Amino acid sequence: MSSLDPRAPLVLDTRELGRRPGSQRELELSVPAPAQLGIEVLSVPEGSPVELDLRLEAVMEGVLLTGTATAALEGECVRCLQPIEDEIHVRLQELFVYPDQHDKATEHDDRDLDDETSRLEDDDLLDLEPLLRDAVVLALPFQPLCMDECPGLCTECGARLADDPDHAHDAPIDPRWAGLQQLQNPTD
Repeated sequence: MSSLDPRAPLVLDTRELGRRPGSQRELELSVPAPAQLGIEVLSVPEGSPVELDLRLEAVMEGVLLTGTATAALEGECVRCLQPIEDEIHVRLQELFVYPDQHDKATEHDDRDLDDETSRLEDDDLLDLEPLLRDAVVLALPFQPLCMDECPGLCTECGARLADDPDHAHDAPIDPRWAGLQQLQNPTD
């Protein structure tokens, strides 16, 4: 019995390939984005459409999935906190091994399939979500910016420097010299 729900949007049924190497199927899908698809400051909004253009191809060991995913991104600049709206386009490629191939490999030890190997479920279903999540997260910038040369925020008052490039503050007066300042500018 499979632990995957065949009706889930990111679960694909490969049974029609019939485990015949060389048989293939092309799919164009629009699926809702799963929760937390991205990083803390930049991600694909949950439920927004993810456009998938996929090819499933039966090979000796399993099913080779190749294709692309495109989705909208939302987040904020790490320097000035301005909202960022962008689009991400990632390539997907993964071999999903048949369950019986995995068992043969572990019996004979002639192939080493570790825990990181993607596997088809017993009824030839594959879960695309981990592959999609890895591809999106690895393609995102570590520190997203609203523009390449974003100057950030003023460290004294928090003003956005891109809005006011000539932003400046008077030099702070050292409290040890404040008494001399009063002599220079008498207030009486």
